[in-house]
Amino acid sequence: MGAAVRNGLLGIGVALASAGAALAQGTVGVPHPGQMNLSEPATPVMERLVALHTGLLWIITVITLFVLALMVYVMVKFRASANPVPSQTTHHTLLEVAWTVLPIFILIGIAIPSFRLLYFMDRTFEAGMTVKVVAHQWYWTYEYHDLKTAKNEVVSFDSYMLKKDDWAKLPDADKRTRPWLLAVDNELVVPVDTNVRVLVASTDVMHSWAVPAFGVKQDAIIGRTNETWFKATKEGVFYGQCSQICGKDHAYMPIAVRVVSKAEFEKWSAARKTAGFAAPAPAIEIAAVAPR
Repeated sequence: MGAAVRNGLLGIGVALASAGAALAQGTVGVPHPGQMNLSEPATPVMERLVALHTGLLWIITVITLFVLALMVYVMVKFRASANPVPSQTTHHTLLEVAWTVLPIFILIGIAIPSFRLLYFMDRTFEAGMTVKVVAHQWYWTYEYHDLKTAKNEVVSFDSYMLKKDDWAKLPDADKRTRPWLLAVDNELVVPVDTNVRVLVASTDVMHSWAVPAFGVKQDAIIGRTNETWFKATKEGVFYGQCSQICGKDHAYMPIAVRVVSKAEFEKWSAARKTAGFAAPAPAIEIAAVAPR
């Protein structure tokens, strides 16, 4: 067996072992090398976004092939050698009506599911919990307004990207599920199969809280609170990043959301209530949810 073959098999083995280790710890929502499609859905919103995207791709493909077939037909049938005397036709009422009416029906067919999806992903009216996300240059603050400490303070903590020296100290198994430039010191922890209302605001410049696997991207604007929501249906760790250029360290504002079972979340929340993580100062004053 040649060295190249052995190295190839070894590489495949390492990759399978890494994948197995990652799967053993739940889904890890990160981009993959060579990824061609959208992120794997982890929420009903993302499932519908992927379905709409796939449907539109088929519609566009059919239209493109139809137009291509028409062009080929015209180029062959009406080529100069076969038509030494070109037609002088300038109008065709039926065709003009058809190429006006058909696109209208196509656009209406696209608009109806698009608007339904927009309203579905806008906000939840049955929130199981509420998390306030406050953006700063260049980190996030998470406030659990449904969780209070013994001092009646909101459970709150900051989330920074792990420094490279700290990340290097992680065990290899953790490095596979907590990639460099995405791993944070404090992850947002939420229970699975729970509607999570997310209120997003900023204290300095414009940011954007985005997690692709959830189909969530909400701008954080100073003096305004925007609302979005998600319902994670898979346990695991899902990553995102600030998606609005916000300054020199914009690229170092990762987002990590750990989705756990409801029993694990109860244990986690009980520990946070006891141990603290509470904001030492009053929560940042944020304007009421903007009317829409």
